[in-house]
Amino acid sequence: MEGHIPYAKSNLNNNDTPLWARQAIWYQILVERFYNGNTNNDPTKETCEKATIDPIPESWTLTPWSHNWYKQEEWAQGTGLDFYRAVQMRRYGGDLDGVIEKIPYLVELGITAVYLNPVNDAPSLHKYDARYYHHIDVTFGDDITGDRDLILTENADDPNTWQWTSADLKFLKLVNLLHHHGIKIIMDFSWNHTGISFWAFQDIIKNKSQSKYKDWYNIHFKVDPDTGSETFKYAGWQGISSLPEWKKVETTEKRVGEPFDGNLDAHVKDHIFKSCKRWIDPYGDGSCRDGIDGMRLDVAEDVPVGFWREFRQFVKSLNPDFFLVGENWWSEWPHRLMDTTPWLQGDIFDSVMHYHWFKVVRGYFVQSVDGLSLSGLINSLEALIKKFPLQTQQALMNVAASHDTPRLLTSFHNKNVYKLRCKPSEDSSYFTGLPDTEVRRLARLLLFHQFTFIGAPHIWNGDEMGMVGADDPDNRKPLWWPDIIFDEETQSPYSNYTYSFVPGFNPDCFEFYKSLIALRKQYDVLSLGDLNFIYKENFPILMYQRKYGDQVFLVLINVNSFEVSLPNEFAGNELIFRVGFNENPLKEVMPPLSGCILSV
Repeated sequence: MEGHIPYAKSNLNNNDTPLWARQAIWYQILVERFYNGNTNNDPTKETCEKATIDPIPESWTLTPWSHNWYKQEEWAQGTGLDFYRAVQMRRYGGDLDGVIEKIPYLVELGITAVYLNPVNDAPSLHKYDARYYHHIDVTFGDDITGDRDLILTENADDPNTWQWTSADLKFLKLVNLLHHHGIKIIMDFSWNHTGISFWAFQDIIKNKSQSKYKDWYNIHFKVDPDTGSETFKYAGWQGISSLPEWKKVETTEKRVGEPFDGNLDAHVKDHIFKSCKRWIDPYGDGSCRDGIDGMRLDVAEDVPVGFWREFRQFVKSLNPDFFLVGENWWSEWPHRLMDTTPWLQGDIFDSVMHYHWFKVVRGYFVQSVDGLSLSGLINSLEALIKKFPLQTQQALMNVAASHDTPRLLTSFHNKNVYKLRCKPSEDSSYFTGLPDTEVRRLARLLLFHQFTFIGAPHIWNGDEMGMVGADDPDNRKPLWWPDIIFDEETQSPYSNYTYSFVPGFNPDCFEFYKSLIALRKQYDVLSLGDLNFIYKENFPILMYQRKYGDQVFLVLINVNSFEVSLPNEFAGNELIFRVGFNENPLKEVMPPLSGCILSV
């Protein structure tokens, strides 16, 4: 195809981190809430069955994109369920056509890498409950009924029978269009569990202990001696019955937040590898140019490292530049994050979602309940990154918000312990409205830090629009596109305060993100340079140096509510970028809530 990006074979060893991932500007998309580009493939009651523990009501309908988030629909009111339980049934109709339509938006913003939440066929809005790994969700294609019928003609255990649905082909079109614009794309998968609708689990439901897939899951069968009827119990992830776990074999003792030896059942592993090859090299020609560029791997610590090592070898054998980023989060929620070092030794992942970075810097910028002093921040960040080689430091996905956390503005408005009691149903005073000016200024400083710090900056879709939202599911509102007129939003039924505002795209916020992305892309020192902190006693400015070749940048950030006098040694250095200043240039003082880059 004319203009197609060539995919040269890399000289990377399997323990090297791809250069493109160290220079990435990440944009994470939850497709169902991104944009509805095709109303003919909107989800139906049938496509949502088994998505939640509660049955979908007969009166269920698609929720309008502009709907007041905290207002229950008539069908939801009829269930008698509270807001946070019924809201999981909502669908808005976001699809791959919507992502394709908004590629020019991503290009204008300056994005170089897209991370998609799961798009595998699944009934839920989040799609971590896969029905099929080797198919894209039928509501993302052009023909829901036709795709479902086509899938039923296959033997899901035999790749020779696999077909390309309209949704699959739509996804491959998206991959090629993103590549055409120089944008990489990674998919999100859980190799720890499936949904109860997964084809192999459905065979077990039908055939019980006679199913050829009975050993794929952790299942215990029991026969009633009186009736002869057979029932079974199984292990679900985190005890959730809708997410049955794959069986782990040859395992050592598992401790929370630590790696453990073992593997997955050989047949499960074989199916996973074949599904991966389908998306890495979809046409089987060995080029990988039409396939995905990496994977984000869900609940990675729950999967044995023996599997992960084999998995890495397999995907890197197909594409040496394939990028692997793990979700390795808590050892003891909400107080202790896990040590990710064992997964980043060059034999498992290239990177992790670096929530660890955000937890530390939020404590300093917000001065939250678990806040840090300047020296405490520097010590914590140095301990966090210096244990990794430079190429790994550069590839860490620095996550300020995601589908699993409050949005950045909301997180900065509330001073709670990170990830503790962070939505109205858990704390009635947790604020979910629009933040004040000081919060916005602090958030901008955090973003300035994110884009000048070591590691690859990550944007949760909608944060660049100025969106607000508490923890899951309030962080998964449909995006505030400027061409959509929204209903007025009012507070949660759990909140002990009132507010109202009309959601809308914030162009100033968008332009600020755009300027930071352009800055990052203009100067290689910000992505490939090393980092050293500079600490001066009784000087309350966060300072660090980025150096790459002959280029040396000094970053200064004043999070205080007062101006700070600068030492004479900073005079005469070229000002590269600034945030939070008035029209006056940098002289002998830094204003409150400001930041800048000096070329040394």
